[in-house]
Amino acid sequence: MDLGIAGKRALVCAASKGLGRGCAEALAEAGCALVLNARSEGPLEETAQAIREAHGVEVVTVAADNTTEEGRAALLEAAGEVEILVTNSGGPPPGYWTDWDREDFIKALDGSMLSPIALMQALVPGMMERGWGRVVNITSRSVKAPILPLGLSNSARAGLTGFVAGTSRQVAGQGVTINNLLPGVHDTDRIEQMDARLMSEEGIDRDEARRRRAGGIPAGRYGDPAEFGRMCAFLCSAHAGYIVGQNIVLDGGETNATI
Repeated sequence: MDLGIAGKRALVCAASKGLGRGCAEALAEAGCALVLNARSEGPLEETAQAIREAHGVEVVTVAADNTTEEGRAALLEAAGEVEILVTNSGGPPPGYWTDWDREDFIKALDGSMLSPIALMQALVPGMMERGWGRVVNITSRSVKAPILPLGLSNSARAGLTGFVAGTSRQVAGQGVTINNLLPGVHDTDRIEQMDARLMSEEGIDRDEARRRRAGGIPAGRYGDPAEFGRMCAFLCSAHAGYIVGQNIVLDGGETNATI
């Protein structure tokens, strides 16, 4: 399918690996020029070069922490006018509810709620003026059903979901859609960290940890960042203009809910 976005300019955050890279790859395959952001310059440049060689599109890189005002300023200056925004950030650390104090919650809010909101506030007005735009926020299935060790993430991402629910309906009439993608267990560094925690707690090896986790997923496997990226690209496409304010779960059926 031709997604109808060849030549569009897309900003993808946390794009050097994992789900962010999957989204960047899919958008490049659709013909988008890219502005890629990540904290570490080396992996970011390697990803950018691989995408240039594979898809022949322009790729600009910005090594910066987009959860800080300084990092966002550098990113927005380099990005300029973009038609597509994909927000993404590493989630807060796991733990137990009695472990966290106010500063832990502030850090979680900065990373998983306030930073994507700031990027939307900076870029969506331009999209509205031009009459077309797409925003996809990579959040978590935890906003549908809480993941018990991830209380900081549960809280912050739920806040972002509430913001999107209202804002998306205020901008849709100007041709701009905002939606959220809710990943489950995908084969990324984040899941490797969670598997390592399980290995330590249970005294098991990596294969057993992955077997146990996959056993709780109806699809029977971990997700592939590439398939996640293709869903992101569809939400950014010319065919997705009637999808507004939705939370789309990609978790192999793990979230046990009717609606």
